Amino acid sequence: MTFTSLRLPTPTLHGRIREELRERILSGAWQPHDRVPSESALMAQYGVSRITVRQALGDLESARMIFKVPGKGAFVAEAKPFQELGRLQGFAEAMGERGHETFNRVLRCETVAADDTVADRLRLAPGTPVTHIRRVRYLGREPVSVDHTWLPAELGERVVREDLATRDIFLILENEGATPLGHADLALGATVADAEIATQLGVSVGSPVLHIERLTSDREGRPIDFEHLYCRSDSFQYRLRLQRR
Repeated sequence: MTFTSLRLPTPTLHGRIREELRERILSGAWQPHDRVPSESALMAQYGVSRITVRQALGDLESARMIFKVPGKGAFVAEAKPFQELGRLQGFAEAMGERGHETFNRVLRCETVAADDTVADRLRLAPGTPVTHIRRVRYLGREPVSVDHTWLPAELGERVVREDLATRDIFLILENEGATPLGHADLALGATVADAEIATQLGVSVGSPVLHIERLTSDREGRPIDFEHLYCRSDSFQYRLRLQRR
């Protein structure tokens, strides 16, 4: 029996350069706003043409890892702000720990009849009154997500009396609602921005957005907060660490 060896594809020159530069950024060897070596320096270092270097730098710029200043060169960009999904935290709570300023634009706050999906998630009968809150979450001056939240009416009535422009619903539930949180179940997927979400997030219609469905329960396991989150992926990240058991 004979065996045929498999030959792995050889990385392109610009791909190899891109990955080496990328590793220096991710490892922290280059800090935000550090100047990237000039095109001429990279040409000399790698023995390649200017077009090859420009391809590598162009890939990093498209990934928002570097930015260019006309007449001055390329510089390392600030890392995207991120929230750890492994911790049950509100958006403002998580971003505040990292020194980021946040605020919310409240679009809707009303009592509605629970449809079949909301009723099922919150373990209510269809048609039961629930509180629906819709917000655009801002990080600095940039919108990063559109959040739909449904709460049982008795909790929702307490929540809407508070300052939803600056406070997380999670903290309001725990402090004013005296409802300690227990756990949350999440489902993540990709979708595209319709006209309404595109306008609220400042992206083009049809742009890819991250969709998160989250159901949060109290310490007794009672579901109390059902959400749909539509998040920009170009200026914000969610991260999750997984452990092998």
